[in-house]
Amino acid sequence: MAVNVGDTAPDFTLTSQNGQSVTLSDFRGQKSVVLYFYPKDDTPGCTAESCAFRDRYTAFTDIGAEVIGISGDSASSHQQFAQKYNLPFTLLSDEGNRVRKLYGVPTTLWVLPGRVTYVIDKEGVVRHIFDSQLDFQGHVNEAMKIVQEI
Repeated sequence: MAVNVGDTAPDFTLTSQNGQSVTLSDFRGQKSVVLYFYPKDDTPGCTAESCAFRDRYTAFTDIGAEVIGISGDSASSHQQFAQKYNLPFTLLSDEGNRVRKLYGVPTTLWVLPGRVTYVIDKEGVVRHIFDSQLDFQGHVNEAMKIVQEI
């Protein structure tokens, strides 16, 4: 079952690149969340997308949003990826793709994990979904536009 605009974002707890548990509902009432699912650390497309979020990260936090990336990579892989590209935001390890399945993130060509960004408002409601495997910058631009509106 896929998550749709207007749904309450399913809650989850995953481990960050720093080994800390992060729970989505902890942001409720505090910040909007830009939750982006990406296929794999340190691949060309995922690096381009993550660096695009890095380059606009301060703009997101200045308007009260937190950026969180999720992939099936391990926390140690995320740590290396974040250090290599100076990523200032949280990367969460979804080994086994439990949260990816919970959100209904589709695969591409039945094999490659999908690239989908969810904008979640302070009340925990999904306000926008952007699904594109190849428009890396579009994920950032769409998320910024929506966060500015809410």
